[in-house]
Amino acid sequence: MNPSRRTVLIAATAAALARSLPATAATEAAAVTPPYASYWYPDSFPAGTPGTGITWRSLKSWTAAGDTDLAFNAACVPLAARFTPTPANTTARSGQARIQALVSFGPTSGNPSQGSATADYYALTHWAYLDELVFWGGSAGEGLILAPNAPVVDAAHRHGVPVLGNIFLPPTAYGGQPQWTRDLVQKDSTGHFPLAAQLVAVAAAYGFDGWFVNAETGGGDTALGTDMLGFVTELKSLAAARGQRVTWYDAMTVNGTVSWQGALNSQNQAFFQAADDMFVDFRWSASTLASSGTKAIQLGRSRYELWAGIDVESNGSNTSVNWEAIVPRGSAHIASIGFYRPEWTRNHLPASRTPGDFHAADDRFWTGRSLDPSRPDSSDPWRAPAVSVADRSTVSAVPFASVFNTGHGLRWYEDGEVTSDTAWNHLGLQDRLPSRRWAVRTDGTRPAVTFDFSAAWRGGSSVLVDGDLDQPVVLDLYSTQLPITDRTVVELTFRTDAGSVDVELAIATAEPGSAGATPPYICLPTDQGDGWSTATVPLTGLSGTVHALGVRLTATDGPVRWRLGGIAVRDAVSTPAAPADPRITAAGGGDLRLSWDAAPGDLRHYSLHRLLPDGTRRFLGATGQRAYYLTGLQPEQGEVTARFEVRAVGELYTSSDPVTVTHTW
Repeated sequence: MNPSRRTVLIAATAAALARSLPATAATEAAAVTPPYASYWYPDSFPAGTPGTGITWRSLKSWTAAGDTDLAFNAACVPLAARFTPTPANTTARSGQARIQALVSFGPTSGNPSQGSATADYYALTHWAYLDELVFWGGSAGEGLILAPNAPVVDAAHRHGVPVLGNIFLPPTAYGGQPQWTRDLVQKDSTGHFPLAAQLVAVAAAYGFDGWFVNAETGGGDTALGTDMLGFVTELKSLAAARGQRVTWYDAMTVNGTVSWQGALNSQNQAFFQAADDMFVDFRWSASTLASSGTKAIQLGRSRYELWAGIDVESNGSNTSVNWEAIVPRGSAHIASIGFYRPEWTRNHLPASRTPGDFHAADDRFWTGRSLDPSRPDSSDPWRAPAVSVADRSTVSAVPFASVFNTGHGLRWYEDGEVTSDTAWNHLGLQDRLPSRRWAVRTDGTRPAVTFDFSAAWRGGSSVLVDGDLDQPVVLDLYSTQLPITDRTVVELTFRTDAGSVDVELAIATAEPGSAGATPPYICLPTDQGDGWSTATVPLTGLSGTVHALGVRLTATDGPVRWRLGGIAVRDAVSTPAAPADPRITAAGGGDLRLSWDAAPGDLRHYSLHRLLPDGTRRFLGATGQRAYYLTGLQPEQGEVTARFEVRAVGELYTSSDPVTVTHTW
């Protein structure tokens, strides 16, 4: 990006993190290192030696067999197919503008492969509006090519969003060296580009979807521009053969110089033609976007393959944007939207921020001031994605279940009980979440609806409805395409914390008649008990397809605080088979690396517990991968041998029998 717009924090953050580690931790880590997201230089390194906690690696010399962290970093969730339900409002459109986000989830170095012990994390949940996610980062002192870590890819794929790794050739003002650009586009003796093949191999091994090419190092010439064009052309060809994609950033021009155009024009159209999409620099204007769209069509491409860059790193939903130049209300959209650094929704908050604070800001960004996509606020100067772009869903097969796990939490819950009081984040554990947050249908006072972290059925969060409920309230949950059989049931797990409320399942077997209309819900009563209870509702008498799921709440005594902990749609209950051959692959002090062979069939994740000498179990963590890193372990209750259990967890949150591995202290 334009250096004047860039906040260069990545290297400083990594260095500060490294300095904060105690000497004993650093010593132990030398024996059993924690796994981190991978990053490389194309080939050559900077002068000198890397800083503390930084490892310099060459992409050219990478091999999957030699990648000791690959098992921790390889995504396990395939890219889900999406469908577009009838839009939630009359202004959101399908088939026009798309949305891309460039997000820095952590530092380049020291970015954990499988989450960490804090809830303070950019837990992106509004995937329904996204079409492409770029795993942003890179710095001259650490590495320039970033592979997305597995939690981000798994969460995105579960919601049907492809994820791209980032190739960042920095401006010279930020340490960029022309040699690194030449390294990237070097040719072999046959005239091919070996690093293009390496990039495609990395994405295939790690399970993500392609690359964002951001060449901003100045000092090039026409020969370098020609080589870069050949490189991008070959990269796209190889990527397409593996189902991957390439996005080009509007920086380098065909003559090899860096000159941000803010448009699709003769200076960059060859790169656009070589790639799948192009991110148009922030310099765009209404006229240059209009001409860019016209040129894209003249080239036989879609105008929506151009992402109009919007820099929200500093001001987020307070950013002033000429929305009519991108997504006009009264005519077809002009281009797509490229958000640069929407993690502002977390980063602008004070250090004392909570997960609830973050989600409130994030809902504001993606949904708009009304916080209800079915009722957008037309006077809101921030035209949130929900106002312009139709939401999508991946809920199209039975069984389907969700415990509204956002991928981070203050504790870990199982069956409503706290099994770990350690804060955590692991985005790969995130459920498929409601896309319309929060669409509330009522003739009375609208209650507050949020993800809440003070109680959960499983994972770290639940849906909290809080308000007077002076009229019945219907809360939209999921747009679906779920087939109904004579055995199909819906399960709701919920709890009433204050007041008294009748709960009904709201289910629609048809789409609404028009955009913005309420789904044609049928309301079916549920049974409820004290505390957390699960109501099973047979879909007797219904046939066809479930198109929408929600709940109808009618207060009998208020105000009401009611929380939804889980929903499941199933024809039968199934239990996954157990994984096999659990083993400790490295051990040092209280740090262990574990791995196991996959359980057969479709799984949600694996859970890990420690079996203590008194027979109790302690939750340690969960992951979709077949490897896990544990740190800071100590003997318990005089034990000589520690016992660890690994279970496979299925879509309905049923668990396999455990397999056990031991470690002698």
